[in-house]
Amino acid sequence: MANNGRQQRARKPSPVIKSRLPHGRGATEQPNATGIHDARLTPRFWLLLTVTSVIAGTFGSLLMRLLFIVMDLAYGYKGGNLDPYLKLASPAHRILALLIAGAIGGPGFYLIRKKLKGGTTDADDLIWSRHGQLSTSKSTASSILQEIVIGLGASIGREAAPKLMGAVAGDYISRTFKVTDEQRWLLIACGAGAGLASVYNVPLAGAIFIVEVFLAEVNISVALPALASTAIATLTSYVFLPAQPAYPNVRNFHLHGSEIIFALVAAPIVAIFATLFVRLIGLVSHHKAKGKVVIFAPLIMMAIQGVLGIWFYELFGNGKDMAQNLLGGEMTSLPLLAALFLLKPVLTALVLESGLSGGLLTPLFASGALLGGFLGGIWIHFFHSGSIEAYAMLGASAALGAGLQAPLTGLVLILELTHTGLQIIVPIILITFLATAISRRIDGYSIYSARLPEVIEEQIE
Repeated sequence: MANNGRQQRARKPSPVIKSRLPHGRGATEQPNATGIHDARLTPRFWLLLTVTSVIAGTFGSLLMRLLFIVMDLAYGYKGGNLDPYLKLASPAHRILALLIAGAIGGPGFYLIRKKLKGGTTDADDLIWSRHGQLSTSKSTASSILQEIVIGLGASIGREAAPKLMGAVAGDYISRTFKVTDEQRWLLIACGAGAGLASVYNVPLAGAIFIVEVFLAEVNISVALPALASTAIATLTSYVFLPAQPAYPNVRNFHLHGSEIIFALVAAPIVAIFATLFVRLIGLVSHHKAKGKVVIFAPLIMMAIQGVLGIWFYELFGNGKDMAQNLLGGEMTSLPLLAALFLLKPVLTALVLESGLSGGLLTPLFASGALLGGFLGGIWIHFFHSGSIEAYAMLGASAALGAGLQAPLTGLVLILELTHTGLQIIVPIILITFLATAISRRIDGYSIYSARLPEVIEEQIE
């Protein structure tokens, strides 16, 4: 039995030095040395991984360029936050931009789903089920359309498109060059994580996303390709995009004892919010508009958001700007934080229900920051300690960990997105751990597993 176990954990390819150390035990007896279903990390695989990563970084950069061009055409955007440009635009201007988004998005997604055949556009389901293939044409058209709609102001995340196109690159290359099944799934997962990493400048978080969310297997045979792919894709994106944190100008925070107590108190609240958010996403994804309803449903949804935008222009886009303003200390009004926190998740869910596609990472991040900032404002009122920005960072990290069901990814994302937070890392870890553990105990779905397509009874069994 021992010999069989050693054979199952054999290195692929085998090491250059064949002889063992004097104790006679194999290097693979370290638990993370290899896995049961390792992909062969051959020179050919590394070459294909490099190509996949470069393509993922290029696609991600081009999609972001498209997003910025649309924002420029719609609001005169020239860089930085969109908020100043939204302020200058009249309510009628903002409503018109959203109506154009609905008029383009509805018929566009209907035609993509109706006319383009051959494969899926659900990278998460493909990687987890390890069955089927991604449609290059549907994925490309859907990704372009997503960025156009988001650029016009739709309340949905922008990371889904580059993540999908990175996965498409891995899938296409793996099928073209006839790799093994294990190599194929690793290439697809690495491509998806590389796409995400490139547009947010988060190579480490992207790598952890690959091993924690996609593959759920942390060993050196997975960690090395994950790190290589996200580093290469992010480096590629520097050719097109600025090499700076997604949320710049977030100050360093000083640790106060009250932040640790706040983490313990706020964690259950964030966990309940994340559970409700994920459940809401799961419900609207299952009951979203289908068939010809998709042609006009987004137009109605965009009109609703446009009307709300008369009073709350911060709701436009994926939520990045409101999170930036909050973390940067420019948004401290508790009534405003409460209103945006209540409206943002609902609007994002309604966008999905209307039949449009998009990501959820930034809306979840922003909603968690708003909740943390609101609770932190109340905390400061009674205990006069800490800052709303620091409490917003705690809320954002906890919401990411609980909403992704991936606490390590949530922790590293918050650090890399802001390039700060190490001074308050202990309360960040505490609130993220507790919120994730509590939400897992309550329910356990993530923003990705909640959106998986329906399966028939035979498949469930």
